Amino acid sequence: MLTRRRKVKIETERMTLRLPQHTDFAPWTSLRKASHEFLKPWEPSWASDHLSRKAFTNRVYWAQRAQTGGTAVPLFLVRRHDDVLLGAITLDNIRRGPSQAGTLGYWIGEPFARQGFMREAIEAVVHHAFTQLDLSRIEAACLPENAASRGVLESCGFKYEGVAQSYLQINGRWRNHVLYANLRGDRRGRTDIG
Repeated sequence: MLTRRRKVKIETERMTLRLPQHTDFAPWTSLRKASHEFLKPWEPSWASDHLSRKAFTNRVYWAQRAQTGGTAVPLFLVRRHDDVLLGAITLDNIRRGPSQAGTLGYWIGEPFARQGFMREAIEAVVHHAFTQLDLSRIEAACLPENAASRGVLESCGFKYEGVAQSYLQINGRWRNHVLYANLRGDRRGRTDIG
């Protein structure tokens, strides 16, 4: 018997984490445009239609299919007291069977950076992944020089695991990334940061 997955909605102290909706187009476009220079060093180059309504509509449909299919949990961070879009977090590449793992990616708009929103979101998504999705391992990667991203991962219990050579194309260049993981029931203790 096929059971439908409920749409994921996670409440944190200050935010609602939920799937993107078609009505998010204007706030998403505005935030991405305003934060472009802030995000550019850390993200893949944007396609020429990145901010178009069609690309956003495709993003919404992908998010719905991925969540329903159990392959990803793509969520927008919405500040609860005023419904302002802050950024996004995605648990993607969910693998079942022997690995029970997923990969975490995220971004925050420049006006909302360094205010603890992403830490709150990461902690909530990791908790959801371990308790609701029965995952055992959450992976994340970032550029070695991205001190803010490394710091938030480490403060959320992720441990440094090494370097992946030419891991992703960021801002038009193949770049090495530092790899982190958070394990359910982790007993590794602190690891040296490379």
